[in-house]
Amino acid sequence: PVTAGSIVVPFGHVIGNEKWRGSEVAQRLQGKVRLIFEDGLGLVDFHLSNRTCILLISEADLVAGDEYKRRLVRFRNASSLRGIVIVEKTQISNQYYSGVQKLVVLELGMVLLPVANQGEASQLIIQLVSFCVREQSRDRGANPFLRKQRAQPAEAAVLQAVQHIPGVGKTKALLLLQQFGSIHRLCNASTSELEQVVGQTVAQQVYTF
Repeated sequence: PVTAGSIVVPFGHVIGNEKWRGSEVAQRLQGKVRLIFEDGLGLVDFHLSNRTCILLISEADLVAGDEYKRRLVRFRNASSLRGIVIVEKTQISNQYYSGVQKLVVLELGMVLLPVANQGEASQLIIQLVSFCVREQSRDRGANPFLRKQRAQPAEAAVLQAVQHIPGVGKTKALLLLQQFGSIHRLCNASTSELEQVVGQTVAQQVYTF
């Protein structure tokens, strides 16, 4: 079951699924964020304080078969929480990556962030936590009558995902998302549409990716 929705995560904390206790990703998070382990997170691996859930797909999960796919589909179907999928893309698991990308981004409409190892995964989680803290600090101090619309954490993760495309830095990623609005529309853009935003060389790299 997806039980994470009923869990209130304290400001600036991360609640981790008990199964990750002692793992490299947990060890690297210790001391950088306030990490608490829970047994009842269900399908979720890490839960942040802004109703964002992280589902971490390890190299072993990819090689082992389709169980991780069933987990992602169950999460998407049963939850209204924002799901960010971090996947270990290594030499061994690289052959499975395009299938994961198609499922997560196109079919389930979730954010996918590839990492080379669990160390990189922990760095991403730390960045997402600090983003949550900044957003929530601003919310606490904001005048409710003057509150402006701001990017949601999920949008920040989408921006980060686009920056993983070869040749695309933060500026080009922002331009692409301003032009196309979503990863789904970006995936379906033609090379000529992409060229108008980022030029011929980068457009080809985006299209190939």
